[in-house]
Amino acid sequence: MAQYLPILFMIILVGLFASGSFIASQLFAPRRPTKAKAAPYECGIVPEVEPIERFPVKFYLIAMIFIILDVEIIFLYPFTLVFRELGGYGLAAMGFFLLMLLVPFGYLLSTGALDWGTLAKTPVDIGRRVLRSAGGESFEHAPAVATREDEAA
Repeated sequence: MAQYLPILFMIILVGLFASGSFIASQLFAPRRPTKAKAAPYECGIVPEVEPIERFPVKFYLIAMIFIILDVEIIFLYPFTLVFRELGGYGLAAMGFFLLMLLVPFGYLLSTGALDWGTLAKTPVDIGRRVLRSAGGESFEHAPAVATREDEAA
């Protein structure tokens, strides 16, 4: 039990620091509300009108995908520290873990779930694969060009 005491102390210390920061900001922050401060901030663009509709569900799905990838990185870091002690079994377990996370990510890429904004309206060759290489052309222009929205229909 004594070996877990520093971890418990650190958790308590983090909780006190976080709550103390919130309390201090509420007590000492100047309160001068303006219309600009109350407006939602969207990448530096000043909103001209109120939004008519809510954010699409796709926005939240992409956010969850990136959270999953962040969790994957959190699990990879300790693995790299003890990689030599784990041997072949550890490598196989981590390979399986990565496969379980990257296969669904590849599926999302292939179905176009991560296409967002103006990218969905870029021209795409019909019947050809789009391969992008560093410094090269993204695709050759074919006589028949369609948008990704046309392909989905």
